[in-house]
Amino acid sequence: MARIAGVNLPNNKRLVIGLTYISGIGKTRAEHILDTLKLDHNIRVKDVSEIDVGKIRDFIEKNYKVEGDLKREVLMNIKRLKEIASYRGIRHDKNLPLRGQRTKTNSRTRRGNKRSTAGSGKTKLTKT
Repeated sequence: MARIAGVNLPNNKRLVIGLTYISGIGKTRAEHILDTLKLDHNIRVKDVSEIDVGKIRDFIEKNYKVEGDLKREVLMNIKRLKEIASYRGIRHDKNLPLRGQRTKTNSRTRRGNKRSTAGSGKTKLTKT
């Protein structure tokens, strides 16, 4: 089992797909890494030699921010936006969409499902 950037890659997946299990590496970046290192895209993770795993690990550490470092940087960027009270920072604070989407009918996921049915306004009278 190959372990890169603190993530165990699944053995039965192709290498190009296995690399996408690392946070911060998508399919395009995984293909670029394998092209640069001249490795086969279709080889299974379990068939990759330890030398090749070491090459991939070193290349990723030198050239990309992944996993914890990437997540920390994103959180620091959001915190900075909140501190300077930018529009995007305020939208982050209020848990609303921040890229111009409409909020009257959509954005249920971001706002939380606050759906309530509109009643007639009358309350039932109970006999006592």
